[in-house]
Amino acid sequence: MKTIRNLYRVALPGLFLVVLGAPVLAQASADDDAILKTIIEETRQGWLNADGAPFRKNFLDYEGARYVEGGGQNKGLDELIDHHVVPEADAFKSFELNYSNIETHVEGDFAWAIADTQIKAEVKRNNRVIDNKGYQTYIFRKIDGMWKIIHTHSSSRPVRKAKPKEHKADH
Repeated sequence: MKTIRNLYRVALPGLFLVVLGAPVLAQASADDDAILKTIIEETRQGWLNADGAPFRKNFLDYEGARYVEGGGQNKGLDELIDHHVVPEADAFKSFELNYSNIETHVEGDFAWAIADTQIKAEVKRNNRVIDNKGYQTYIFRKIDGMWKIIHTHSSSRPVRKAKPKEHKADH
């Protein structure tokens, strides 16, 4: 009987904490989701405007950082900004970058996001048109209460044009 009473003393308060704390945990997750999506949008705007500031604000600049896309990589934040983000303004006549279906996942101070991506551009030097679809992955770490991007990986392929259907002649 004493064991059952002790179990109730421990289990009931724990159960109340779980039941009452669940909305708080759900809210934290919703807040993290919104914050991560805001960071992704800020960096998207950085790409569109050839502006390194959103990258410096939202990326953790550390030795050994790698940012992968299209089979290549940028080693470190400076290389990403100086050799990729900023020069693209001069390389394209037009440039669109869109993300959709953004999914975020948070586990403590670690998070990741994946998004469908579409890139449309026209290259100045040869008028080549780019129309690619693919995926973007972001890995985040929470440092001093702030989410920072620690790695990205992007891959895309040219959008395939639908082939016209062949009509068989009636015999």
